[in-house]
Amino acid sequence: MANTQEKFKTMIGGQALIEGIMMRGPEKDAIVCRTAEGLQIDVSPRKLPKKGSIAKWPLIRGVVNFFDSQVTGVKALMKSADFAPEEEQEKPSKLDIWLEKKMGNKKFQSFIVGFAVFLGLAMSIGLFFLLPMLVSSVLTNWIHSNLLLNLIEGLVRIILFTTYIILVSKMKDMKRVFSYHGAEHKTIRCYEAGLPLTVENIQKQTRLHPRCGTSFLLVVMILSILVFSVSSAAFLSVAPKLALMRGSFLYSLIMVCFKLLLLPLVVAISYEINRFVGRHDNWFSRIITAPGMWFQNFTTNEPDDSMIEVAVAAVEAVLPQEEGADRW
Repeated sequence: MANTQEKFKTMIGGQALIEGIMMRGPEKDAIVCRTAEGLQIDVSPRKLPKKGSIAKWPLIRGVVNFFDSQVTGVKALMKSADFAPEEEQEKPSKLDIWLEKKMGNKKFQSFIVGFAVFLGLAMSIGLFFLLPMLVSSVLTNWIHSNLLLNLIEGLVRIILFTTYIILVSKMKDMKRVFSYHGAEHKTIRCYEAGLPLTVENIQKQTRLHPRCGTSFLLVVMILSILVFSVSSAAFLSVAPKLALMRGSFLYSLIMVCFKLLLLPLVVAISYEINRFVGRHDNWFSRIITAPGMWFQNFTTNEPDDSMIEVAVAAVEAVLPQEEGADRW
């Protein structure tokens, strides 16, 4: 598989959908899905923070962009589901009909998106953060080293994440979604190499990309070990009475809540690291992205030509009017 040298780095990136791809450019978002009638393309302008806005400040922008991507991703998934054939769509439940009647279609859609984002974040935090924290808290009676406890917690977190990714990659329905993910990466690779976006050129590219969301998630997992270790040590040093309660239920509860409050900081720092990696190609950036690149062997599959066509349409739909405006 060829890995053509990139000539520039683009900020255009996307997400695999149900029989489609969502691409985000500097000015527009595009959802492209393949249906029985052909390609369905939905393009909308991006709502970006104003120049000088607090949402663009370092660290703060990471949290803002994270939640924005979650909301946009859920909306795109719902849109791709709408493009699916009617026989494949689930019929609305009585609760859905009642809520839509009471709230109105627009408010109902906003409620569904908000609830989906909340549920997704709650499940992710519960499985990948809260559960490992509870495991480490149980060990406080036997292990008194704060660093060792956080290392064990981080190891449990990474094992859970790896197992989850591998199990999901084995699901029949997800294999096509991951093939669209591969199509997205290969098309971006071709675009960054400065080659014409033809099926032939794109199929020659690798399906792995260093600026993938998978790499970002893994950075969050690993960085949490460092942040939790340093912050917990600092917290206990200024609260010596709490340290004396080690092994108690109250101690475990306080430490778990403390670490959960640190999650936005972990996300913020991870975003800045991902941003740096996106703009540089050196030994440091390659080391940082190596684990995420390996994970993409599970989250991407080789696409067929029809999937490549969807990816090309999605990229072309979000290209900026001014050439080069999408460069990192």
